[in-house]
Amino acid sequence: MINNETRLLNNIKENLIKIKEKNALTHCITNSVTINDCANAILAIGGSPFMAEDSEELEEVVTIADVLVINIGKLSKDQIKAMKISCKKANETKTPIILDPVGVGVTELRNKTTMDIIENHDITAIRGNISEIKAIAKLSGVLNESNTAKGVDVNADDIITKENIKVNGEWMAALALKLNTVILASGPIDILTDGKTTIAINNGDDMMPLITGSGCMLSSILGSCIAGSNPLEGSLIAILAMNLAGEKARAKVNEKDEGTGSFRTYLIDYLYKINSTILINESNIMIL
Repeated sequence: MINNETRLLNNIKENLIKIKEKNALTHCITNSVTINDCANAILAIGGSPFMAEDSEELEEVVTIADVLVINIGKLSKDQIKAMKISCKKANETKTPIILDPVGVGVTELRNKTTMDIIENHDITAIRGNISEIKAIAKLSGVLNESNTAKGVDVNADDIITKENIKVNGEWMAALALKLNTVILASGPIDILTDGKTTIAINNGDDMMPLITGSGCMLSSILGSCIAGSNPLEGSLIAILAMNLAGEKARAKVNEKDEGTGSFRTYLIDYLYKINSTILINESNIMIL
């Protein structure tokens, strides 16, 4: 009998072919700190990046884009305006929207911006670290517990472990159902859910959070992968590709006795080299 994990893995080859063939025009309103890495990651996975945020051209850009990625990492009044214009147009054109709520839970501006986007637009997927996803769950009324965010990093108390993975999967699934979206919480163990299917992904490397932009890159390629396949399976390919590229980049760094700067370069190299055989044979996933 084929189990659920095997079914998901069996679809990877066909979905990865679709993603490469689609070469999705991935419109990103993203963090200026990491914009270059995001563009290169999109190219490496097989998408086509378009980084536009001037309000005068946004409706035109969204109309031709295959997906919109919103990253609130470095907010400004002009960027918030651009996000609202783009999200409104994306819903009109049925363009998928990916939201990366960087630092939500830290400041009132980030909370207000995140919830305004979520409550007033149809969001296809939300990708953040577990502290950010918990903050959204609290703001949405799914969780009542207090959550103290730590900048853009995960609070130590929130880290997903084998011991707490089931309970985290349960409230994340409830949040996905309430918001009618796919949610990916990335960390040492990642959780992906659409509210009906919840998947734990135990791949990656502890050097990944030591470079600026690994989360932003993941959200960007999430857009390209979803545009080329479907929200749940596209998200699974994106997180597996990033995590396995991270594992291989770390092995290369260790082999050459190098550091985080080299790791960043190798990470994009291995994103480019990822194929379905690697994704299927080296993934470590479990349906919760």
